[in-house]
Amino acid sequence: MSAPKEMSSELFTLDIGGMTCASCVGRVEKVLYKIPGVEAASVNLATEQARIRLNASSITKIDEVIAAVKKTGYEARISNPHSITEAKSSQSFWGRDGLGRVLLGFTLSAPLFLPMFLMPFGIDWALSPKWQLLLASPVQFLLGWRFYRSGFKALLSGVGNMDLLIAIGTSAAYGLSVYQMLTSFHAVHELYFEGSAVIICMVLLGKWLEARAKQQTSEAIRALQKLWPEHAKVIDPGITIAEGSPLDQFRDLPLEQVFPKDRVLVLPGERIPVDGLILLGASHIDESLLTGESAPVKKSIGLKVIGGSLNGEGVLVIEAQAVGVESVLSQIISLVEDAQTQKAPIQKLVDQVSAIFVPSVIVIAIITGLANWFYLDSASIAILRAVSVLVIACPCALGLATPAAIMAGTGIAARFGILIKDPQVLELAHRLNIVAFDKTGTLTIGKPRLLNIISFASSPDEHGILASAAGLQLGSEHPLAKALLDAAKQEGISPISPLESRALPGIGIRGKPSTGAWMGLDLCLQSIASLESNPHQEDIIRKAQVCFDAGQTVSVLVNESTSSPIAIIAFGDELKSNAIAAIASLHQLQIRTVMLSGDNSAAANRVGHTIGIDEVFSQVMPNNKADIIRKLQSSNQDGGRHWVAMVGDGINDAPALATADVGMAMSTGTDVAMQAAGITLMRGDPTLVADAIDISKRTWKKIQQNLFWAFIFNSTGIPLAALGYLSPMLAGSAMALSSFCVLSNALLLKRWRPSHS
Repeated sequence: MSAPKEMSSELFTLDIGGMTCASCVGRVEKVLYKIPGVEAASVNLATEQARIRLNASSITKIDEVIAAVKKTGYEARISNPHSITEAKSSQSFWGRDGLGRVLLGFTLSAPLFLPMFLMPFGIDWALSPKWQLLLASPVQFLLGWRFYRSGFKALLSGVGNMDLLIAIGTSAAYGLSVYQMLTSFHAVHELYFEGSAVIICMVLLGKWLEARAKQQTSEAIRALQKLWPEHAKVIDPGITIAEGSPLDQFRDLPLEQVFPKDRVLVLPGERIPVDGLILLGASHIDESLLTGESAPVKKSIGLKVIGGSLNGEGVLVIEAQAVGVESVLSQIISLVEDAQTQKAPIQKLVDQVSAIFVPSVIVIAIITGLANWFYLDSASIAILRAVSVLVIACPCALGLATPAAIMAGTGIAARFGILIKDPQVLELAHRLNIVAFDKTGTLTIGKPRLLNIISFASSPDEHGILASAAGLQLGSEHPLAKALLDAAKQEGISPISPLESRALPGIGIRGKPSTGAWMGLDLCLQSIASLESNPHQEDIIRKAQVCFDAGQTVSVLVNESTSSPIAIIAFGDELKSNAIAAIASLHQLQIRTVMLSGDNSAAANRVGHTIGIDEVFSQVMPNNKADIIRKLQSSNQDGGRHWVAMVGDGINDAPALATADVGMAMSTGTDVAMQAAGITLMRGDPTLVADAIDISKRTWKKIQQNLFWAFIFNSTGIPLAALGYLSPMLAGSAMALSSFCVLSNALLLKRWRPSHS
């Protein structure tokens, strides 16, 4: 039996043009899901994009997907990732959503509706029917042609949209006016050309305001995209670089022609074009737009720099390590774009409502017209009230309510170093009542120092112990390994290379020194928590008590052959300066704090007490962290559950990050941790945890507010229009205003600032 083939998928993002409301979103998604090979599709009205997962083994190509979308009446093209987003052609002065069309429409409509305001004063400046027809027709059929075209295509597809409602409503008012003008000699004010013209103008005005507001919601993405320099100064190969040597032999190349290992010259005041290592020079680097850190960071030879950050006073030579889509800036942009194009779970409910909304409104409008005609015996009043129902019920605000808030919230969060990758986080953050922290690298600096070596021998050989222990750690990236190697280097001691060594996940490292007092013996450098089976455990703990009392992290060097301890090695790691403030901020939000540590209880409790942690779990093995998160989630005495966030930075935190309701990873840690988390904190600053929860809560509140007002607007507006309290002209104005209000409310999130900025 042959092994099953691994299924692979390809992800595509399409720019979709011509969508006007939530019904359009449902229509495009419906078409996409009918295409063979499309595994998943998500369409976002605010970003005007569709994310598609296509089965790689399918015969369907992306060109066929684009063609299918175009058949439904929308524009579609492959999105150009990370291109600088300028105003689209549709938002140019005479474009589809341009200001020119709005001004032209109101110029033609003004003589139709302005005389109405003078009638209460006995002034009759109304134009003759022929002049009204002449002014209203270009508004109806030239400026309003977009509604006919889109509405007709929607009708052919068997679905309705906002444009269909506008086309039917304004055509009814315009047609009634033409009919009355041709078949009778009614008074001029009984014609309704001004109603149809003003509805179209107000909708066009609303679309123009929407386009401007959408641009502002995506301002954070554009700010990041503009950090890319267009060119880089690449030093010619073979040129020797040294302190004081002239750096005038370089080529000014387009950024796409720069490759890893190229040496790039960066002058004072220039933006750094690539991620890399500093080979020559020192300077202060402004990384504020990438990490939210306002103060410039001092960088010198051997330190990493991030492409897009701003060089200060020094001349730098950088060896390129990551260019283009592999760079940190590119990954940040991708994370924010993905978050903005994904749908929050509540949006799926909105889409389901919108799918039946337009057909329902058409039915309500027909019933309104028939009822008014029957009871009032007036066809003109019946038609006008039906038109008002059609116009005011357009679900624009409903479709924009959630994505506009998500775009604004994730955008402003990204500006201050908080990357919200999963919109579902926004719906969970307001429920959080526990935040669990990994200790090392999250609440502490993560750079421990060797503080003490306590030998079990009567004649201690501290140099030999340090040389053997450091030798076991050669090649390891663990913080304690680096502390040992740094201490050996400072003491001028050469680490003893082991004959063999093997990492023991969650325990330590085992190996055989190649020389010295323990040559050829199996030595193990392990944590206190892993000593349960060691017969000398009590003696070890007794001797290490002085280290525990000082809050130090303890490892033990053990002779595996006899299980006898050789030495206790104690490390110290400083608390981050803002750790206390971070915990205090969470307490202000009524959130209980928990710390997970591999240290013994005395050392872990000392740290927890110092910074105000509510509950400490000590001697936690890495594979037990996820179990503790599950225990915390189910520990509610009221029969419910707790909602838990996990904050970590290491590979061993990844399972706990994935298990928690909300995972937050420090970008100072590993890629694995960041992939498992829904939120990435771009600085190793624990105060960002409370800020991330705060902006998530505020964004969720805006989503709720927008949806509330969108539903209230439609649920109250439709009855008022049906009963004649709203004229078609007022209905059109109210409909345009509702979309603008929803977007403006979302844009208030741009005023948010972190509590410790």
